[in-house]
Amino acid sequence: MAYVIGDACISCGACEPECPVNCISAGDDIYVIDETKCIECGTCNSVCPVDAPQPE
Repeated sequence: MAYVIGDACISCGACEPECPVNCISAGDDIYVIDETKCIECGTCNSVCPVDAPQPE
């Protein structure tokens, strides 16, 4: 199940450089995950200070 970034995102950008498949990018208000590229590794969640990325 792909990860999605929820409303708790504070747009700190900690997740983007850590993604091994580069599926995270800055959105209008929060960061977003391209669900078609996500490999469900959970790295984004492990570096997020507010646990915004969660399995969909």
